[in-house]
Amino acid sequence: MENKKKLIFIASAFVVLLLVAGVLYKGFGTGFSSNQISQQPNGQNPEEKLEAMDFTVYDADGNEVHLFDFIGKPIVLNFWASWCGPCRSEMPEFNAASQELEGEVQFLMINATDGSRETVKKAKTFVEENGYTFPVYYDTEMEAGTIYSAYALPTTYFIDAEGYVVAKASGSIDAELLQKGLDMIYAPEQ
Repeated sequence: MENKKKLIFIASAFVVLLLVAGVLYKGFGTGFSSNQISQQPNGQNPEEKLEAMDFTVYDADGNEVHLFDFIGKPIVLNFWASWCGPCRSEMPEFNAASQELEGEVQFLMINATDGSRETVKKAKTFVEENGYTFPVYYDTEMEAGTIYSAYALPTTYFIDAEGYVVAKASGSIDAELLQKGLDMIYAPEQ
């Protein structure tokens, strides 16, 4: 009788564990969706424009760089880390687009440099080993990531030339979604 109670308890605990895991997966999994770009970041009204917020990050030489230094051209603002698998998977697409649109669209690849899990050295090594040529900036004080709520990586914002946030993508995006975001902020001259 005692063994039967233990078996029922273990089976019940297992079922509860599976249910909890399912709920957590469903809840957290949507935050890493790779198939959508939100045109109204942060739930804004479509008629209201959301102004980009300035921040300070650092280039490879330790010089301060500000988002507002780049206003005047469309901006793709991507938050990433070298340890992040989804970030790594989208990097070739960002690199190709940044090369193709050089001088037309600013790509700001903001590394979430927390100083422990991600360091400037680790990020630089990753970029060099993969031959990426897009500009990388280091958010060593986590200011940019905090301002833009980039708590899950990767996170990408599309900012128009006037400095308004047009769209946001959470999670890894492919070439098609990157192009969709670019189309929202950039129209090449014919």
